[in-house]
Amino acid sequence: MKTIIVVGGSKGIGKALIEKLLAYCNVINISRSIPEISHSNLTHHYCDVTQNELPEIDTADGLVYCPGSINLKPITRLSIDDFKNDFEINVLGAVKVIQKYLPALKKGNNPAIVLFSTVAAKLGMPYHASIAVSKSGVEGLVKSLGAELAPTLRINAIAPTVTDTELASKLLRNEKMIENITERHPLKKFLSPSEVADMAAFLLSDSCASISGQIFEMDCGIVSFKI
Repeated sequence: MKTIIVVGGSKGIGKALIEKLLAYCNVINISRSIPEISHSNLTHHYCDVTQNELPEIDTADGLVYCPGSINLKPITRLSIDDFKNDFEINVLGAVKVIQKYLPALKKGNNPAIVLFSTVAAKLGMPYHASIAVSKSGVEGLVKSLGAELAPTLRINAIAPTVTDTELASKLLRNEKMIENITERHPLKKFLSPSEVADMAAFLLSDSCASISGQIFEMDCGIVSFKI
């Protein structure tokens, strides 16, 4: 049975991923809140990744870094601290976790890392400057580490469009906004956490053994199509 480290697994996509993995993996969750899940295969460590020392873990077969931010403001209202905070959460947090657990992952069975980007790293969108900058950093990290760590370890990222999570709740706070978001996507839908978790689980699996250094757009067509 594989052991997967999930950082930020108490909510949203991370929680949906843990719920899937627990059927066939040991899961170590690292987050600031306890997941609303109880299972013999689940271990939880309280930790604010940007502030605290990470727990010691000897061996692992996979790592998923879920923390992110949605800081949507005009450039004139974004402070330098906004850019720094988004970069710390999305990029430096991932770097810290990877550096900490790389020795453990190298002992694992076909080890893999999954990070998260956003469609806004490829599709120019107003008010997304800070998050687009930091998630573009995540994509650069995936490409660089994919080359550096091959053939020992794979790393990929998922770039979702709007996903129905607490983090995106301001974008989906009423029926009119939900309708507008739905209509903007060529597939006339947005994402559920479970859909994104399915992709993350696939990228961790041995079925994905030949794929590394890739960014997977889960965009409901918004980046890929103009209809």
